[in-house]
Amino acid sequence: MEIERKWVLDAAPDGLGEHRSQRFEQGYLAIDPAGAEVRVRRKDGKTSVMTVKTGKGLVRGEEEWEIANFDALWPLTGGRQVLKTRYFIPLGELTVELDVYEGDLDGLVTAEVEFPDEASALAFEAPAWLGRDVTEDARYGNRVLAVDGIPT
Repeated sequence: MEIERKWVLDAAPDGLGEHRSQRFEQGYLAIDPAGAEVRVRRKDGKTSVMTVKTGKGLVRGEEEWEIANFDALWPLTGGRQVLKTRYFIPLGELTVELDVYEGDLDGLVTAEVEFPDEASALAFEAPAWLGRDVTEDARYGNRVLAVDGIPT
């Protein structure tokens, strides 16, 4: 289970280089309109995982495991790919995962925060720098971004 909120920023904040980061190559093998997805992701060109997510919005099901065959699966995601660098920014006891996109999504900056439960997610007051809350806006889900590009 994953409980997270998502924001879109006007621009990346200053000082990102001070934070730990990872570069992601992420592609979608299957996307179901009802909300299920199967994706592969390689982190920093090393660790590869397959993830199955279900549902939409604030609370979603999620299962993930390491895989050894990313290079064989990646070509199967053509036209459904996202390249981004994720920065991990401490925010009290939470962590902001800020994504700076590349390629067709260049210029897009989003942030996600995962929560231990739904009540704390709903009670969270985001700092202004996080921008506009798009948790319930499906156009900003990575699976939609991979297919449709930056929302207009």
